[in-house]
Amino acid sequence: MGRGRSVRRVVISGCSGGGKSTLLEALRRRGHAVVEEPGRRVVAQEQARSGTALPWIDMGAFARRAFALALDDFAAAPSSGLVFFDRGLIDAAAALLHHAGEALPECLSRTNRYDDRVFLTPPWPEIHIADDARRHGLGEAVAEYERLAALYPALGYETLILPKTDVETRADFVLRRLRSIEPQLESFGAPGLRRRRTTMSILTISMPSGASGRLSSRIVPSGMSIIWLSSSMKK
Repeated sequence: MGRGRSVRRVVISGCSGGGKSTLLEALRRRGHAVVEEPGRRVVAQEQARSGTALPWIDMGAFARRAFALALDDFAAAPSSGLVFFDRGLIDAAAALLHHAGEALPECLSRTNRYDDRVFLTPPWPEIHIADDARRHGLGEAVAEYERLAALYPALGYETLILPKTDVETRADFVLRRLRSIEPQLESFGAPGLRRRRTTMSILTISMPSGASGRLSSRIVPSGMSIIWLSSSMKK
């Protein structure tokens, strides 16, 4: 986890239509760097050129574009301070896993790590609305949320559910948790060597029609989660 002036890439994810964009705008007003959602930028680009990499036309192509854009965003983040991401690599990879059966890239568990704490907006039917860039209904949004709520912890992240309240209180919640909550630690090995408390888990994720797979998380002594996907196609 970043300290001092080190950069901390903090993901705001969760259920679409749950208030992420409003929260991120509030954090921007407080002087923090914010990276806009890759998926919405892909939709805008595709609509501008009458392209087909859109979630309601070709979800696989859309998710690949979103992943590539999120990878660029990760590399281009400022070198210090808090940087808030409206979704990111894991959200795009989750879509590829679910809709196209593509294995999770190794970079998610090794090199391209966000801050240990990920904030999730829960389903909030009272404020959920569809628009020209988000055409799916609440049911699909909840299903996506449930996949992300399982995948982030499987990749070694601590998820914090945002309260259903006004945006300034939500912003206070995020900043307070980032400032004051330290990782739960336990002794491991020699004196002075410590690691985050973590658990082993096996997660089953629904695959596209005709495919099956299991995503597994194995804990190694360094505390890193090693993620892989074993899948078999039914002929």
